[in-house]
Amino acid sequence: MRVGIIVNPDAGLGGRLGFKGSDGRAEEARAAGALDRAGPRMQQCIDKLSQLLDSSLNRQGKAMEFICWSGRMGSSWIGQIPVTIIGESPQLTSAQDTALLVKQLIDSEVDIILYAGGDGTTRDIVKALEIIGNDASKTAIVGVPGGVKMHSGCFATTPKAAAEVVLAYHLGDLRTGITEVMDLDEEVYQTGVWKVRMYGEAWTPSSPRFMQGAKEQVERASEEETIEALAEHIKTLVADNNDLMIVWGSGGTLNRMGKHCGHELTLLGIDIESPSINGETDRTIHLDLNEQRLLEIIHQHVDDDGEAKPILLLLSPMGGHGFLIGRGNLQLSPDVLREIGIENILGVATPSKLIGLSNVRIDTGDTTLDEMFHEKRFIKILQGFRTTRLIRIAQ
Repeated sequence: MRVGIIVNPDAGLGGRLGFKGSDGRAEEARAAGALDRAGPRMQQCIDKLSQLLDSSLNRQGKAMEFICWSGRMGSSWIGQIPVTIIGESPQLTSAQDTALLVKQLIDSEVDIILYAGGDGTTRDIVKALEIIGNDASKTAIVGVPGGVKMHSGCFATTPKAAAEVVLAYHLGDLRTGITEVMDLDEEVYQTGVWKVRMYGEAWTPSSPRFMQGAKEQVERASEEETIEALAEHIKTLVADNNDLMIVWGSGGTLNRMGKHCGHELTLLGIDIESPSINGETDRTIHLDLNEQRLLEIIHQHVDDDGEAKPILLLLSPMGGHGFLIGRGNLQLSPDVLREIGIENILGVATPSKLIGLSNVRIDTGDTTLDEMFHEKRFIKILQGFRTTRLIRIAQ
């Protein structure tokens, strides 16, 4: 099987900086100290795929041929696996470069395209396939999640899961099916408005276990009483312990809960509600924080003896693919999550969202931390006033 490799080296750069997306902001993100995300994630995928090909799981002993450009859009992240080079990555990359690489991969008769990036990368690839024509749009694609936000159904849940999917497709264990290509309007997104739409369809190996599925919006106006009850639960926790710091995750559920708590939170960012100081009644709200500011504020949340005060991180799973961490909230880096403590995370979901979730997914970007969550096995989800349930963490 011939595997085409595409890496968008600029994807995901703005995640920990709180940019919400990296389109047109790669230079700004790098100047602020952002590190590559998509490339290292592709490297994780390729390393895992190499292990699988050399293991007994490759029961047919079938070989793969990897085809890519040299440099940061391809071979820089492949490791020691032999590759066929068909071009060279430019110093600065663009959507036009992605389209050109797609065409060259199709001309090279690849069987599948394995790419690392976000929803914008997916759109660029799918658009290029449609322009090429001659059934190119039916070429199987598998996304290694490397962007800030990934709503499309062509993404695997993790880099290692992408490797599992490619091997299974290679062995003939998976067939392709049509999935939705989704993306946000980033100009509107930067203003705090979540507006997602379907941009097209793509063919991808069908694997409910390893592929994430497309993002769905499941909130209903009729659930406002439930949202109010969820907010009342949080207000009660704060009333019982004024030292409690609340870290508010992103999304519509938590945003609406915040309004009932008297806060104007950011819809798409990470906010912190700090305890009152010196007897003041009003709690302080820190809005739209990046990784560095989150760490600074959390580090200050200590008593006179330097001991950490209580903290609670509220997260709402994405409808459709159920990600709690790793999609749209990259500000919650492994360092931030360790400072908070995984035992201090509380999921929040309305009944309609829970109907479609048999488990939640976690992709912190740190293998050791992911394993800690997996060993935990379950996470507590608040679904009403003083009403919680345990839901399994997907392995």
